[in-house]
Amino acid sequence: MNTTLKRTIVFAVLAILGVGFSSTGCRKKKDTIAIIYVRDAANQLVSGAQVVLYGQSTQPNQAVNVTLYDTTTTNTSGEAKFNFNDVYQLGQAGVAVLNIEASANGLSGEGIIKIEQETTSEETVFVQ
Repeated sequence: MNTTLKRTIVFAVLAILGVGFSSTGCRKKKDTIAIIYVRDAANQLVSGAQVVLYGQSTQPNQAVNVTLYDTTTTNTSGEAKFNFNDVYQLGQAGVAVLNIEASANGLSGEGIIKIEQETTSEETVFVQ
């Protein structure tokens, strides 16, 4: 084989490998969102409710600092939206299971939400 043909073959192989690696190695992360709907005893959506999401230690009788804690207020549609893009890393299995506390107009409610990676996880809490 002549040198030019060898160089052409090597270049073609390297180009194919480069395209293959670049198309599979840099997948963009999708949004990881949690939406909490707050409803009252009459099943009406509650705007202006305070919603807190927080983790809790699974170790009994240990004072462990909880790293996930976030709070927001429901919008006019009665939903509180939380973004977990900074918490979730590509390749991670699951994100978190968090406690929910909601309060509005002297009423309160609790719940639990499992945050799934790269999806919108939703839960409803009733304040009574």
